[in-house]
Amino acid sequence: MKCDVYLSFDGNCEEAIDFYKDVFDGEYQVMMRYKDGPPEYSKPEIENKIMHATLSFGNGCELKASDNFFKPINKGNNYHVSIAADDEEQGYAIFSSLMEDGEVTMPYNDVFWGGKFGSGVDKFGIQWMISSPH
Repeated sequence: MKCDVYLSFDGNCEEAIDFYKDVFDGEYQVMMRYKDGPPEYSKPEIENKIMHATLSFGNGCELKASDNFFKPINKGNNYHVSIAADDEEQGYAIFSSLMEDGEVTMPYNDVFWGGKFGSGVDKFGIQWMISSPH
């Protein structure tokens, strides 16, 4: 069994997934535009937007994403994408990159349960939790 994170955007998926590719030093497994799908999805105003993208990084991690034009996207605070970094240095680098132009809700620092932890909302409205061992 495998569980992946699938993110929906309202037109800026390519910008977001490119940003995450840089942050995580990832590789695209799939990058499909609406014009590449069935004809009923290839409307001129969205034909170059992302129908589906899969970004792989780390040890078996994947982020999947798309632009969603079929129902309004309600950005909420009931989820976080959680990343367990290999070490403190990697965790700090990921956290710092994700929080560029974002909002830190808990600075990346020592935590009472051990290791380091930080959380925040990136510039695309996605909530992240980054942790690492000492």
